[in-house]
Amino acid sequence: MTLIAIIVLPLIAAVLCWIAAIGKRAAAPITMATFLVLLALAVRVAFQVSANGQLVAFPGWIEADSLGTLILLLVTIVGVLACFYSLGYMPRTTHDKSVLYHYYGNLNLFIFSMVAVPVVVGPSVAWLAVEFTTLLSVLLVGFESSREALEAAWKYAMITLTGASIALFGFLILFWAMRQAGGDSYTWAGLQSAAPHMSPVLMKTAFLTILVGFGAKVGLVPLHTWLPDAHSQAPTPVCALLSGVETTAVLYVILRLLPIARVVLGTGGERWALIFGLFSVGIAAFLLIQVHDYKRLFAFSTVEHMGIILTAAGLGGAAAHYGAMYQIVSHALTKSFCFFAAGAVLMVTGTRDIVSVKGLIRRSPIAGSALLFGGLAIAGAPPFAVFLGEFAILKAGIEQGKYLVVALLACFLVIAFFGILLHINRMVMGRSNIEFAGNRGVPWTCILTLAIVAIPVIVFGLYVPPPLHELLMRAALIIGG
Repeated sequence: MTLIAIIVLPLIAAVLCWIAAIGKRAAAPITMATFLVLLALAVRVAFQVSANGQLVAFPGWIEADSLGTLILLLVTIVGVLACFYSLGYMPRTTHDKSVLYHYYGNLNLFIFSMVAVPVVVGPSVAWLAVEFTTLLSVLLVGFESSREALEAAWKYAMITLTGASIALFGFLILFWAMRQAGGDSYTWAGLQSAAPHMSPVLMKTAFLTILVGFGAKVGLVPLHTWLPDAHSQAPTPVCALLSGVETTAVLYVILRLLPIARVVLGTGGERWALIFGLFSVGIAAFLLIQVHDYKRLFAFSTVEHMGIILTAAGLGGAAAHYGAMYQIVSHALTKSFCFFAAGAVLMVTGTRDIVSVKGLIRRSPIAGSALLFGGLAIAGAPPFAVFLGEFAILKAGIEQGKYLVVALLACFLVIAFFGILLHINRMVMGRSNIEFAGNRGVPWTCILTLAIVAIPVIVFGLYVPPPLHELLMRAALIIGG
């Protein structure tokens, strides 16, 4: 019943937080304790899946394999980090501290929606869980209730819910294709079994509509425009969740379709993944150069990295799929660190404007060092984890002889690298006589969170622990079918 507990616990915590008499006094510790328990349960699931290959709570409804477990672990890890960071960050930055219990209640609901995505095995239920991630995170994006925050939340909801309608149409076509093929179990495994007899026309239509519809939620170009707006206005811990794991949880659903599409369409599904992936990486690389808000900078970086992962999945082959899985892990941790660093900068300077922040390393060595570390890590500098993931993907492409794809991807990565570091270098090292309006100090919970996340960001660039390597290998095999 471990998987059931993972789904139910955040719902119970949300109810407790929303009860004013309890939440006003204990919303933060309730949420922190809940997230720690969720992490412990997710680790237990990982060990059980490692031993048995799969964990089943309700057959055909709630199950976990290696790929789902990987996403579940990342959601709970980043959830714990975001909650701990919130303990110091939210009281410092929230205008009305009396409603903070609303924030923690919504945070629990958001986590509930994200842990549900990788453990439900029905595509229609997965679609529903993905839409819950939108509806429940909108409350967090617009938490400050400013005009800009509400506008960003509205834009986020409209674009992603429109995408959801398109994706729903795709899932209905997918169900039709399965039924025509004689399948009777609308699950990922049931679709895989029915795939050899599915109509290629229906499968292609379903795959493309789901790719486009959920691509809006993932942040793939051209339906990415909500992402920088939402990330510039949402509280920093929420940004870490949105960029670090929510986009990945939705991308997980698309990745689930690739082995099914491969049986029906051959390499057709992978070609579309390559096109959408490379297009997103390329556009994001150039957008990184002209951005003016450092939270939007990291948001556009998310568009880039979702494109990198989709490109790796589209390359095909065990090595590329392993690189995609590794990139999912490295991006989730590194992007979370980047937004935590951005939150420290915001507390120190009181502004999100890149031009207005110079000489940060002298004003606040902690915020300046964290921003520089995060910029180098997410840009793909060695020896950080993102570099190792990108290197593995490029190497896999070369081994397959896909030189044009590798050349384009490498070119876009270089542009993104210099685009990110151009802004980061000016902010950290530049000279300025401007007196910042923000608070000088960074809360100790925020500093400790940065220190904790920094460890895997650099260690995973030098060494892959055997349990993680085994989990990544098994997850890659699932994508490969």
